[in-house]
Amino acid sequence: MKQVVISGTGLYTPPLSISNDELVAAFNAYVALYNERNAAAIESGELEPLLESSSEFIEKASGIKSRHVIDKNGILDPLRMYPYIPERGNEQLSVQAEMAVAAAREAMANAGKSAADIDAVIVACSNMQRPYPAMAIEIQNALGINGFGFDMNVACSSATFGIEQAANAVKAGTARCVLMVNPEICSGHLEFRDRDCHFIFGDVCTAVIVESADTATAAQRFEILGTRLATVFSNNIRNNSGFLNRCDEAGVGARDKLFVQEGRKVFKEVVPMVAEHIASHLQQNLLTPPQMKRFWLHQANLAMNLLIAKRLLGREAEPGEAPVILDEYANTSSAGSIIAFHKFHADLAAGDTGVICSFGAGYSVGSVIVRKL
Repeated sequence: MKQVVISGTGLYTPPLSISNDELVAAFNAYVALYNERNAAAIESGELEPLLESSSEFIEKASGIKSRHVIDKNGILDPLRMYPYIPERGNEQLSVQAEMAVAAAREAMANAGKSAADIDAVIVACSNMQRPYPAMAIEIQNALGINGFGFDMNVACSSATFGIEQAANAVKAGTARCVLMVNPEICSGHLEFRDRDCHFIFGDVCTAVIVESADTATAAQRFEILGTRLATVFSNNIRNNSGFLNRCDEAGVGARDKLFVQEGRKVFKEVVPMVAEHIASHLQQNLLTPPQMKRFWLHQANLAMNLLIAKRLLGREAEPGEAPVILDEYANTSSAGSIIAFHKFHADLAAGDTGVICSFGAGYSVGSVIVRKL
């Protein structure tokens, strides 16, 4: 069977960042305005007063300290509380495509690839800014790549699912080299007026080059030893925004048209699911968790990642075994595990193995076992 490798990664980080203190100040100002505006209803018991947030609460609940965003002013405006991202004309490069092109160019440079070397583009992320034309085809055009492109969405697991699709295309011979990108503008589907989740997400884009080992020339090459995907239906993470919303005006603007989750249920159900998934995938490939030099896990919650690593290793993970980037980036949906891989792979020695794993809404979980060449 053809040997397939990850030969390059790229990362686009928006220049704007919001600290927990900044986010909390804006949220608490909104809370004060809301409670004042609804004082009579709150006094009569018709409404519950909103509670303030705090930086301490956020960091304890998630491990997040800041997040990068496309727009900062709109999010921090207590009278708005969501980003302002102006629409662009059809002749202009779209926002997601612009992010993806930047990340893709870094990945291509790291892999030593030009547009002529790539046959396919896969855009895998949790939310597309439009249904069609496919974001992948716009990115393909912007980069001057021939071949084909398509979009896919498996929420936070999109990247690992995308890597498998890319690897399968190379193995089947339908593409020599595939660019897989994850442009995540998570701030666009986050309710910044909800204390339970207003701190969770950030914006970013990652990119991965997948190709045949025969054509790979990069210094950093990771053989894909195996991929494994799984899905189990759950309503505990959901976003009901879609083109059918206007067909029932009663739901337009309702809370479920943005990100919603039952956080405690997700934690309780996803942690064992992910740990079992990784362990059985490794066993399937005659490997064990202690043999892994690194676990590049989805970056949603620090406590979740620490517990998954502990279940796999039978002990607390050593610093560097399961690197964390969510303190700076927050949850970036599909991009999180790829940011971790991008930033923490160069130090591994030839022959070292590790697992890239993403998990989230669906429920969905995907794992990619890699070995450095």
